[in-house]
Amino acid sequence: AAGDRAAFEALVTRHQRSVYRLCYRFVPNHEDASELAQDAFVRAYRSLGKFEGQAQFSTWLHRITVNVCLNRLALKTPKLAPLKSVESAPAREEAVDEAMLRGERAERVRVAIAQLPEKQRATLILRVYHDLPHEEIARALGSSVGAAKTNLFHALGNLRKLLATEE
Repeated sequence: AAGDRAAFEALVTRHQRSVYRLCYRFVPNHEDASELAQDAFVRAYRSLGKFEGQAQFSTWLHRITVNVCLNRLALKTPKLAPLKSVESAPAREEAVDEAMLRGERAERVRVAIAQLPEKQRATLILRVYHDLPHEEIARALGSSVGAAKTNLFHALGNLRKLLATEE
């Protein structure tokens, strides 16, 4: 048991950053992302006996992490502050702070992604932010490769619509 625990601690150390980043894409604040990551590792530890080695450990762990995140989001819809329109902001000089603009754009994208249906949101996050191939996304979400591609297609279309309505 002590050896199992030590081996699992090594796996946690190895995958901690990627699990946290994945959680952060679902709930973009440090406290919730850390809590979700911890929950994912606890669930993985409890389910270690079910890991059959048919997929890579990282894919199996991604699937658990996505499920933990989706379950949390299903229980608690994220409370998002309304974005202030750029037009309603006070007039600024020509030299607009680039970092601030990038931050505003990133926040608009995060808000729009949070509004996507769960499967589309998970597919988009895994593909765009984690650069997973369609096959791994399908395994992580328990769907077919075709469904993963379709979810990504619809997610991108819905994201475009959501971002266009905010302008």
